Amino acid sequence: MKKKLISLGLILGILVSFSGCVSKDSEEEKGEKLRVGVTISPLKDFAEAIGGDKVDVFSIIPDGSDAHSFDPKPKDLNNLISSDIFVYNGLGMEEWIDSVLGTVEGKDVKVVEASQGIDAISVSEEELDDHDHEEDDHDNEEDDHDHNHGGKDPHTWLSLTDAIIEAENIKNALVEVDPDNKDYYEANFEELKNDFNTLYDEYANKFKNLTNKDFVTGHAAFGYLCRDFGLTQKSIADVFGEGELTPKNLEALINYCKENGVKTVFSESTASEKEAETLAKEVGAQVVKIYSLETKEDNMSYLDGMKYNLETIYNELSK
Repeated sequence: MKKKLISLGLILGILVSFSGCVSKDSEEEKGEKLRVGVTISPLKDFAEAIGGDKVDVFSIIPDGSDAHSFDPKPKDLNNLISSDIFVYNGLGMEEWIDSVLGTVEGKDVKVVEASQGIDAISVSEEELDDHDHEEDDHDNEEDDHDHNHGGKDPHTWLSLTDAIIEAENIKNALVEVDPDNKDYYEANFEELKNDFNTLYDEYANKFKNLTNKDFVTGHAAFGYLCRDFGLTQKSIADVFGEGELTPKNLEALINYCKENGVKTVFSESTASEKEAETLAKEVGAQVVKIYSLETKEDNMSYLDGMKYNLETIYNELSK
């Protein structure tokens, strides 16, 4: 009888143990997160805000790296192949994207071009020429690389209204891949959208009453922000960060600044301030830092960075 009780106890113990393992495995499977790969920092913020605890988001571009010239490594491609969703900005922001898209093609990865549906700002050859590239001596291969931008300004996330479109594209992909959590993603998107609209409305009213709307910067990355708030952008480098402060270009900018009473030259913190300081010195202005936000800096989130940019720009133009 004692042996039978011991045997029964062992069997029950095994069954309980087995049941515990099944329960644990089931919970782990149920709690598995979607893997979402992105390129630039704003897209990571959007995906994390909308996906919440349902997603594991990673960027293939390290913080502080130039998204234009980034060179994906084999480990980056392997990470993307094993992900559920891959999000990139588009409009020529990631000049290397074709090789990545070719790698994930045919794999079970949902690809999202975040800028899809945005009214992109066209960049004419005339605008590029205004920045005196002086590239006539470059060979054809270099020229093809330098101008393979599609003629569009890629800095769409610097518009709060366009950031909503990018966030919605990400939300739609999450819903498509994980329809069981549709309501969760929709609710998070609406909260993010409300945050963007609230910030936009606050500064739309402020900028509307400004008399000085002349925005001068080292890099023409802020066209979408200027479009949102009725500002006029002039810059040292063009929209692709190309061009030099030649004597001709410097003279034109000096005249523009003097004619329009420009007191501030804005400079991205990731870019060299040397040329911005040269221009500022010539016109008696100061150089003030703002963020392009394509990479994470000073531990700022996208929304924190936009708040800083808008408040800084507004305060400087109000002087």
